[in-house]
Amino acid sequence: MSEIFDIVDEQGLPTGETIDRETAHSQGILHRTAHLWLMRKRESGVEILVQKRSANKDSFPSCYDISSAGHIPAGVDFKPSAIRELKEELGLHAREEELIYCGTRRIRGEKEFHGKMFRDNQVSNVYCIWRDVEPEECILQLEEVEEVRWIGLRECMERVALEDPAFCIKMEELLMLPKE
Repeated sequence: MSEIFDIVDEQGLPTGETIDRETAHSQGILHRTAHLWLMRKRESGVEILVQKRSANKDSFPSCYDISSAGHIPAGVDFKPSAIRELKEELGLHAREEELIYCGTRRIRGEKEFHGKMFRDNQVSNVYCIWRDVEPEECILQLEEVEEVRWIGLRECMERVALEDPAFCIKMEELLMLPKE
């Protein structure tokens, strides 16, 4: 069964119409996502947890990405979706009051994956949470996530700046995150 999303305006407010995931991405219809970064402090600086997307994902397969992210189902808000995705993808629990709002991103783009055009058009709220967990503590949703690992925020920014194809993270989002 296909996921159903609210169609939203430029501010991320539902218009009252809904659309299925496949149509949203084939036609580039504006919808919402929530992004949640796990962060921890080390002597060397701030680290972020990145997930390696499953090879079967419909976009950016096998690339390192945001700790946890997902589309927002129709009728649901940003924070509950961020918490739900964290639980589903990594098996970790969080409370809404733990989430630190980092900003809102407007995401547009299109690229071909698995022989099909994928048109991204979303409003995404970006959150972070300070959480020092070991990768082996995560219970990965293998259809979504192949692995997780910590990487220095500075190193990640350098690799993204060099357009490392192993990463599908955007600099705009990394710049939203706290540096300490």
